[in-house]
Amino acid sequence: MSLKTRALAGVLAIAVPLVGYFEGRSLLAYLDPVGIPTICDGITKGVELGQTASVAECDALLAAELGAAITSVDRLIQRPQPDTRRAALGSFVFNVGAGAFSGSTLLRKLNAGDIAGACAELSRWVYAKGRKLAGLVKRRAAERQLCEVGL
Repeated sequence: MSLKTRALAGVLAIAVPLVGYFEGRSLLAYLDPVGIPTICDGITKGVELGQTASVAECDALLAAELGAAITSVDRLIQRPQPDTRRAALGSFVFNVGAGAFSGSTLLRKLNAGDIAGACAELSRWVYAKGRKLAGLVKRRAAERQLCEVGL
């Protein structure tokens, strides 16, 4: 196993339980709070209502999608970050997408070295389609706490 693969595995070990807790798991596709077809642990890509998945399929989908989110975080951040911060940001990017992260004030602050300011930005991302969601408030608080470890 390469060093890069081991480093990703370590971050996934932190991020998977976080994402799983806030996303929940459904083996049957459903509409999320803003009407997006979703399955497993918050997977939306290519999902159609009525679709089903096994536990093993959900595990694989979560690992792949969260791994891609963490890879995006690593690609966009210009300074090395601890695994806890990478996991928090991976959870965030898994939820909002790499595109939103790439143009965010959060990323600009992080790359400028304002770690506390960057982590604080997470608390602003609690809206979906203009609606403040209690679940996102709780999730961002947990991500922020993980982001701030060591500050």
